[in-house]
Amino acid sequence: MTEAPDNRRQRLLAVATAFLALFSVVGFALYGLPFFYDFFVKELGWSRQQVTSGNALSKVVVALLFGFLAGFVVDRFGPRRLMLAGIVMAGGALVGLSTVTSLGAFYFFYFFNALGYVCGGPLPNQVLLSGWFDAARGKAMGIAYLGIGVGGALVPLLAHALTQRLGWRGALQVLGAFMIVVALPAAFMVKEPPRVQPGPAAAGPALGPALRQPAFYLLAAGSMASIGAVGGTIQNLKLYLGLDRGLAQGEIATTLSLILAGSIVGRLLMGWLADRWPKKHVMLLVYVIVAASIPLMVFAPTPPLLKAFAFLFGIGLGGDYMIIPLMAAELFGLRVMGRVMGVVLAADGVAEAVMPLAVATLRDHYGSYTRGFLLLVVLAAAGAAAVALLPRQARARA
Repeated sequence: MTEAPDNRRQRLLAVATAFLALFSVVGFALYGLPFFYDFFVKELGWSRQQVTSGNALSKVVVALLFGFLAGFVVDRFGPRRLMLAGIVMAGGALVGLSTVTSLGAFYFFYFFNALGYVCGGPLPNQVLLSGWFDAARGKAMGIAYLGIGVGGALVPLLAHALTQRLGWRGALQVLGAFMIVVALPAAFMVKEPPRVQPGPAAAGPALGPALRQPAFYLLAAGSMASIGAVGGTIQNLKLYLGLDRGLAQGEIATTLSLILAGSIVGRLLMGWLADRWPKKHVMLLVYVIVAASIPLMVFAPTPPLLKAFAFLFGIGLGGDYMIIPLMAAELFGLRVMGRVMGVVLAADGVAEAVMPLAVATLRDHYGSYTRGFLLLVVLAAAGAAAVALLPRQARARA
C-alpha cells in the first residue's frame, strides 16, 4: 500500500524527465541547429557541404566510438547517469558553437553536441521508460516523445525572435543555457527503473542471439533508411528554403515549427496505435508517410501547400523515432534492449550524419537540390520495404 503511490510518482517523474530531456537534447539541439546554418554560410563564407559536415563527421565518430558503449553503460549502470552527462554536453555545445570562427572549432563543439545526443537523447530515455512501464509503454513513450515535438516546434520561433534581438550568436548562447536549466533538475531527481537494475546482473543475457536473427538486420536497415531520409531533409531544409527559394526568415521559422507541431500529432497517434495494432504495421505506416511526404513538401509550389505538406511530414517524423524502440522491445525483449538499441542507434546516427552531407554535396555540385531530395525519397521507400519483411513477434523471439 505504501509502495504503490511512490511507484506512480516515479512513473510520472520518469515521463516528465524523458519529456524534458528530449525537449532539450533533441528538440532544441538537433532541430534547432539547422536554423542557424545559413548564418554560417553568409557570415563565414562556408559552403553547404562544410556547414552540414559538422553534423556528419561528429555523428559518425560518436556513433562508431560510443554508440555500443552507451548501450552497455545503460544496461550495466542504468540510464540516469548517462542522461545527466548528455544534457550538460548538448547544452554546452550550443554555447560553444556561438563562438566559432573556424571549421576546427565548429567540429569540436559539434562533437560534444553529438555525444550529448547519444548520452542524453533517445537511448537512455527509451530504457528509462521501458523499465518503468509495461502495458502502457507505447502511451508513455508517446507522451515523453512529445517533448521533441514541443521543443522542435518552439525552437525555430524562439531562435528567430532571439536572433532579431541578440544576433544569431547570442541566440545560440541563450538556447544552450536554457536547455540545461530545463532538463537537468528532473534527470537529477529521477530514480533508476526497477526493470533495469544497475549492476553486474544487468549485463546478461548476451547480445549474440539477437545479432544472429535476420530481424535485427531488417530493423537496423529499415530504421537507418528512414532516419537517414528524415535527417537529410531536416538538415538541408533551412538552407533550401532560405538560400535557394529565398523565403523570409519568419516564414521559414513558421514552416519548421509546423513540421515539429505535426510530429506532436504523429507521436500521439502512433503511440496510441502501437498499443492497439501490431507494431510492425504501425512502423510500416510511419515509413510510408515519410517516403510520400518528402517530395510533396520540398517541391510544393506555393507557401500554403509547403506548410500543409510540412505538417504531414511532421506526422511521419513524430512516429519515426518513437516506433523503433517499441519494435525492438517486441522483437528481442527488454533485457537486451539497451544493447540492441545502442547498435541500432549507432547505425541510425551514421545514416543521419551521412545523408545530409550527401544531399548538400549534390546541391553544391549540381546547383540544385532536386537530385538530393529524390535520393532521400528512394531511401525512405527502401526503409519501408525492409520493415515489410520483418517477422511477427513470436517468430523473432523464438
